[in-house]
Amino acid sequence: MRTIHAVAGLAVVLALAGCQRTSMTDFGGNTVSPAPLQAQPVATVSSGQLAAPGDTSQFPAAPVSGTAAVGGVQTPGGTEVAAAANALDVTKESMVGNWRVSNAGSSCDMFLTLTNLGSGSRGGTRGCAGELTAMGSWEVAGKQVVLKDRNGNPLARLFKTADARFDGSTNGGQPVSLSR
Repeated sequence: MRTIHAVAGLAVVLALAGCQRTSMTDFGGNTVSPAPLQAQPVATVSSGQLAAPGDTSQFPAAPVSGTAAVGGVQTPGGTEVAAAANALDVTKESMVGNWRVSNAGSSCDMFLTLTNLGSGSRGGTRGCAGELTAMGSWEVAGKQVVLKDRNGNPLARLFKTADARFDGSTNGGQPVSLSR
């Protein structure tokens, strides 16, 4: 009978011990609370009515003489059209790694990864000036490589012109080249 009482008493003590409050403390015995999480920026959301099927008004107007538009990037003289027409095939895997960037007479570094970021993959620049300082991601779309800002907006479009070379332009019309 004593054993039953001892076992029952031990069970009650263990059950109550499991109900004790636990908290984080530092080495001095002071209670420590975790730091609050910081709010993260959220991209703006827009809404609107979709165009009716077959409505051609959703397409931009044709470019004016002397300029060409490829994927929303205006280039003087249509040089990007020629690059697009003669572009070599490109794979996402072949883009991964470090690239030397030539942009508007200066050079900098770009590093591309396969880590997902939004609709593209994570990438970044170091030592660049102008539009490419905002680069945060990239993607391959057909035969072109699209460099994007941290919000997923296109910054530049490039086409493979040689084994380790890509040429194109920024949205502002500045020529851009990647090489290894």
